Amino acid sequence: MKTLLIVDDEKATRDALRMALEESFDCYVAADLQQAREVLKSEDVDLLLTDLRLGADSGMDVLDEALAQKSPPVCLMMTAYGSVDTAVEAMRRGAWHFVTKPLNLDEVELLLKRAVRNRSLEKENLKLTEENEILRESQASTTKGLGRLLGKSMEMQRVAAKIEQIAPTRATVLIEGESGTGKEVVAHVLHDLSGRPGEKFVAVNCAALSPQLLESELFGHEKGAFTGAAQRRIGRFEQAHGGTLFLDEIGEIDAATQVKLLRALSERTIERVGANSPISVDVRVIAATNRNLAEMVSKGEFREDLYFRLNVLGIIMPPLRERKEDIVILAHSFLGEFARENGRPEKPFTEKAMTRLLSYDWPGNVRELRTAVEHAVVMSNQNTLDLEHLPDFLLGLRPGLESRSEKNTLAPEQEFNLHALEQKAIKSALLATNSNRTKAAELLGISRRTLQRKLSEFPIDDL
Repeated sequence: MKTLLIVDDEKATRDALRMALEESFDCYVAADLQQAREVLKSEDVDLLLTDLRLGADSGMDVLDEALAQKSPPVCLMMTAYGSVDTAVEAMRRGAWHFVTKPLNLDEVELLLKRAVRNRSLEKENLKLTEENEILRESQASTTKGLGRLLGKSMEMQRVAAKIEQIAPTRATVLIEGESGTGKEVVAHVLHDLSGRPGEKFVAVNCAALSPQLLESELFGHEKGAFTGAAQRRIGRFEQAHGGTLFLDEIGEIDAATQVKLLRALSERTIERVGANSPISVDVRVIAATNRNLAEMVSKGEFREDLYFRLNVLGIIMPPLRERKEDIVILAHSFLGEFARENGRPEKPFTEKAMTRLLSYDWPGNVRELRTAVEHAVVMSNQNTLDLEHLPDFLLGLRPGLESRSEKNTLAPEQEFNLHALEQKAIKSALLATNSNRTKAAELLGISRRTLQRKLSEFPIDDL
């Protein structure tokens, strides 16, 4: 709930405005400049509605005082002595709007709500601009190719440093990491920074093909090599000659293909299925897997000699839950991408939506975040991307919240106890906002004063 300061020297007007608006706003009142100044210093005021004439004081001075705050409120001027010159002067000083008495209370409430929406949009756009600037700086600070790696976390900085060191070599690289962490992106960056960026980058998903098809796909086949082989086929190794071959999900290949792949890596030659003569290939191989190949070797599920051939140089991609500071950069990059693809304007995330993105653990990693942002872009018909536009799996209580603190769980006999449920909701809101009481009150849909009162009823000292 937004905070509104009403300044008028007439008590009847102050009280009437407070009573009419207190269901929509957390209202404070002041009769003069001094009282207004005290409220502005002690509270985070979002909106100011001040009369022009305040006895010995002027509403213009209240306006100047409010706009001098570190986080100035949206200011509206009201007066029974309105004139064009007065309105122009108020707007010149920074007032958002000007209304004349006698007031229509319904119109004043609608105007205040519109002011809130406009200010929220301005703040979110400013936040988006700042975050996009961080993104541009992050990309500008890297060499060509590394701009594909979005993130400023220490984990991604280490990945980038390793890529820069190993990319120019001919050595085989094994990229390990959970699904969706960006292993193929790293493979592209390695290719971009290699000595063969102008050559082909050829990718194969080893898990998507049967053993016979995978062998033919990798090494090619001669006409008549097997039923259905009506003509010669050039395999991916030959297609990638001079460039890079990316073998995704390498842990899924069968034993027979493992043997042939080992020979190709060791001797830099391949044989098409159904042929007897070797073919020399100049290919830099990059492999990726979401499985633990070392464990598969120990179980006899993957050849040890092939593992060592693949793992000459290794890169481990961190899961998104371990680099959450990159979520903002990633989300806004995807936002711009999908806005362009769908012919939509770039809309900022609301604070609540971004808080939800930051609190989720992302088991599907960057790929899952990308999907969530696309969903929000497509589903939003407002000026912002809010909670309601996120996928359903993000709309529940944030994963891991309960596990962070056993004190936040309820015993069976408390599940329908309103006091216990209320206390649990307040604890959750404080956890989600890092104990920022103003933001927690907004999440709960109550005023900050109400939250403070409820906290006094059950102190929470162990958060």
